[in-house]
Amino acid sequence: MRRPIKKKRSWKPDLHYKSEAVTRFINALMWDGKKDTARSVVYGALAKIKESGAEPLETFDAAIRNVSPLMEVRSRRVGGANYQVPREVPQARRLALAYRWLITAARSQKGKPMAEKLATQLLAASKNEGEAIKKKDEMHRMAEANKAFAHFAW
Repeated sequence: MRRPIKKKRSWKPDLHYKSEAVTRFINALMWDGKKDTARSVVYGALAKIKESGAEPLETFDAAIRNVSPLMEVRSRRVGGANYQVPREVPQARRLALAYRWLITAARSQKGKPMAEKLATQLLAASKNEGEAIKKKDEMHRMAEANKAFAHFAW
């Protein structure tokens, strides 16, 4: 039996930048329901971006756009063999992966406050550099390498 289709959620824009994307990023960053902490980290990171001379919301949007993967591989069992079949990534998953990769990359750095680490990752990603971009490139490389199995797509 097929699983039911999920309802699309609507997001309230954040308090400072009036952006739904920033709200979703804050929620992705949040741990143990500590939304105020997550909010202060994200706003701190965007303030650091502003201090560096860049426009914070444009930098944030560019970083998300650059980190979002277009293709991914999904495992598909055909005739007793598993194939890595390349597929296009749906928009909602694209954003979720971009948020996750940026946050993971920032958390993996040591020795600085989280806002600084996040600002560094966002600036790097907006210039097509950094750990999160490497993750996206790796995923695209996997999809490219398995292009021969694209006819198994469902």
